[in-house]
Amino acid sequence: MSNTSAIAFVNARLIDPATEYDGPGSVIVAEGVIASVIHGHDAPQGHAGIRVIDCDGNALMPGLIDIRVRTGEPGMEPKETLKSASLAAAAGGVTSFVVQPDTDPTIDEPAMVDFILRRARDIELVHVYPAGAATKGTEGKKMAEIGLMHEAGALYFTDVDSPLVNSKIMSRVLSYANGFNALIAHRPKEPWLSEGAVATSGEMAARMGLSGVPALSERIMLERDLALVELTGARFLVDQVSTAEGLVSIERAKTKGLEVFVSASINHLIFNEIDIGDYRTFYRLDPPLRAERDRQALVDALATGLIDVVVSNHSPAPAEDKRLPFSEAAPGAIGLQTLLPALIGLHLDNDIALIDALRAVTINPAQMLGLEAGRIAEGAPADLILVDVEAPFALREKDILSKSKNSPFENRTLQGKVLMTLVDGRIVYQS
Repeated sequence: MSNTSAIAFVNARLIDPATEYDGPGSVIVAEGVIASVIHGHDAPQGHAGIRVIDCDGNALMPGLIDIRVRTGEPGMEPKETLKSASLAAAAGGVTSFVVQPDTDPTIDEPAMVDFILRRARDIELVHVYPAGAATKGTEGKKMAEIGLMHEAGALYFTDVDSPLVNSKIMSRVLSYANGFNALIAHRPKEPWLSEGAVATSGEMAARMGLSGVPALSERIMLERDLALVELTGARFLVDQVSTAEGLVSIERAKTKGLEVFVSASINHLIFNEIDIGDYRTFYRLDPPLRAERDRQALVDALATGLIDVVVSNHSPAPAEDKRLPFSEAAPGAIGLQTLLPALIGLHLDNDIALIDALRAVTINPAQMLGLEAGRIAEGAPADLILVDVEAPFALREKDILSKSKNSPFENRTLQGKVLMTLVDGRIVYQS
């Protein structure tokens, strides 16, 4: 890790979704912030003594912001620690991430919010922010201390993968959060239809003998959530839409003017249910992988801006939890190191401009959560990544910095290699 001495990045391709600029330029970083941005081929002048890095035409872009990351700390450190997750994030070009509250103990009170923030400061790699639980213990029975956690620094509130079934409590959570403009996130999953399911209902699940959940499960809970949002006026994040039917409901809510944001997992933008193949448990996810028509609908929604944010849904699981029959394996996949190359692949394989794909992991989550990062502008935090977007590589287990190795991208050829990661002007990763 380097100090915060001034650096001039010259001969770069600047990609900044916040300003819609994708072209040649230079950036000067000093004292932890971006001191100067020059568009065009002119190099900065009159800065003797500053370290100059020739980017050789490679892309300089804002560091990624991943708003849905699980770690094992506190309570389940063999899965992942905040430090191992931070190392993986830095290598993947993720300069800020939000830890989910379903830890042990749960992040459901201000002291736990403070614990995460202090640990991140001690580690001193990337920015780590906590999300707070919406209910005590994420059990859906009693509202957590949302107001106090908000003051302590929690960026939003969620029960993660536990659906908040009680509509009265959900309504209270939304109403209370609306009082101080806090953001509530909820996974739309109807609990009884989805109970015990490990795949999406249909021909594929039937042929494989896997317990399936109909895609309609998502829309049923989503319609309830959106009705309560309309009732309360709250700010709301649809956490990981995964179906074409869900997108229909969301588009209608946005047309009504509701303050609704939408995230999608990179896994559901890249893979479909066919990828399960011969019961490969690295593709055992929650929500389960969907039909190709759903995946394509998500890609189209990202291209049109209906989907605001893309997440890795980084969910570490050790080998003993994955080397099991498909129905018994723990759901989830790691993704901090593969979020960026997967997005670049999405750009290459579909009609999505790279700057539009990057918007969903930079300025959009930054604005939604009130962060200053996610842009290349004078005075903004110097959270930047230098990327060779054309460099191919294969992800090997030895290259994975997470403690758990459950990546569906393992041994796949990816494109887009992070050359350098800066956080507050400090070089925290260099390949």
